[in-house]
Amino acid sequence: MENITIGKLAKGAGIGAGTLRYYERRGLLPPARRTAAGYRVYGAAAAQRLRFIRRAQALGFSLEEIAELLALSDNPRATAREVKHATQAKIADIDRRIEALARMKRGLATLEARCSGHGHTGECPILAALNQEGDRSAPVVSSRRAKCKS
Repeated sequence: MENITIGKLAKGAGIGAGTLRYYERRGLLPPARRTAAGYRVYGAAAAQRLRFIRRAQALGFSLEEIAELLALSDNPRATAREVKHATQAKIADIDRRIEALARMKRGLATLEARCSGHGHTGECPILAALNQEGDRSAPVVSSRRAKCKS
């Protein structure tokens, strides 16, 4: 796997060459070696690092968090406790997102239940709730029991 081109490495990882160059600019991948003609070439270490990045992304880690994990991985003095702490923080973040999504789902389900799906949009309780003044960060659910008319 020595001297693999950017296109082959990117294709093997299921990403575009632009994404691979972006990872380089972000410092997630070390700069590629260049051929005499100026083409980027990568070795096995870059392919392994790219697999690490893609697996971490699949688990929900952001590029910033991945950079931290890579720094821990590259640091012989780092401890598994630090990696575990980063993982625990990601789990807590995912739990917060799940709760936020559950709130959104409950709000949408409440609105959806109030609408028969018939009639004109001017009589739709879903649109009426979305047009209400108030807290824009929370799902809007009116106490109004109006139904869309048939």
